[in-house]
Amino acid sequence: MRFRLILQPLMAALVAIRDGLEDARTGRSPYFWTVLRDPRRRVGRLNEGLNGTARIILLAVAMDTIYQIIVLKRFYPTEAVGIAVLLAFVPYLVIRGPVTRLARGSGARRKAGDIVNDRKGGRFRMPVGRGYRRAL
Repeated sequence: MRFRLILQPLMAALVAIRDGLEDARTGRSPYFWTVLRDPRRRVGRLNEGLNGTARIILLAVAMDTIYQIIVLKRFYPTEAVGIAVLLAFVPYLVIRGPVTRLARGSGARRKAGDIVNDRKGGRFRMPVGRGYRRAL
């Protein structure tokens, strides 16, 4: 079961890279920086991160439960959740912001006025001026 120490952070990193590139394309601020510094958007961004890593966290809890039952012959739910968050959400939190910054530096950021598809399938024009979204 040692592979969980590699598999869970790797999966979190892949999701973080995907979401970080999306942040760069849409022009949003880096994830961890927003969570720390912007109280108005903190809860929304944390929910976004938890939604992005929900499957990984559930898989981590399941793998840790199996590990505990096989090796320890007991189940400690608090430890399972703690390990899942440590191995799945923390790497996501750490990797997503730097990926956004690197992608912006490489030109992945869109300019104001560009037409962009959001995750929900809608199309909008990139913010111009004060940051409003104008639907197409």
